[in-house]
Amino acid sequence: MKKIVPFLLVAIVFTGCRIMNPSLMLKTPKGYQYSQMKDTVANLEYRISPNDVIELRVFSNDGFKLTDVTSTNTPGFINVNQGTLPYTVDVEGNAKLPVLGNISLKGLTIREAQLMLEEKYSLYYIRPFILLKVTSRRVIIFPGTGGTSKVIILDHNNITLLEGLAMAGGLSYDGKAYQIKLIRRTPGKPSEVYHIDLSTIDGLKQGNIVLQSNDIIYVQQRIRISQGIVTELSPIISIISSFLLVYTVINLRK
Repeated sequence: MKKIVPFLLVAIVFTGCRIMNPSLMLKTPKGYQYSQMKDTVANLEYRISPNDVIELRVFSNDGFKLTDVTSTNTPGFINVNQGTLPYTVDVEGNAKLPVLGNISLKGLTIREAQLMLEEKYSLYYIRPFILLKVTSRRVIIFPGTGGTSKVIILDHNNITLLEGLAMAGGLSYDGKAYQIKLIRRTPGKPSEVYHIDLSTIDGLKQGNIVLQSNDIIYVQQRIRISQGIVTELSPIISIISSFLLVYTVINLRK
């Protein structure tokens, strides 16, 4: 029996961490080097990226009377983009737009894209006025408790981390305000992981980082031993029972 005890302890140690806290996700190893939060990152305006879906509206005469040249109900105007049909930015960052064809939008802010398209459409219309909106922007938020994650649609420009958390209902009761990860995924580049601490007023600057499409916000949850402890310990008890049973059977056959 004395030879078996160490094996039991090792089994408990190696299995206990995962068993006691199986819902933890996106763990980083000890000493992990988080990405540095620079001002250029925190204040980064939303930029169009591959797989975005955009909505384009074109007006003439600097938007005078907001006359939509795409409207089939407006006499004398040409239907340019079939109203509000969605246009997808392909993997190379191009969108196929009416009249213009394939246009590269990758990496442009909304304002930059509007100005560029106004210049392009000026070859065909008098002082075009462009309204462009990305309709597919979304982030995933894990507020700190399993089963409450949400996908938030960024329906406005430059939504910050704090606004995103508020849209998800805020941190959960078990969420750690000082242990938040912002994972930024950029096509063709390694993901960047930022550590956010919102537990003090000093974290306000980090909280104002502008969210980008496909960001993941993960709030680490506090371990509450009192919840479901019997259920969590059941696998460990089962392992111990199995070892004892095997040990007993072996001794009976000697």
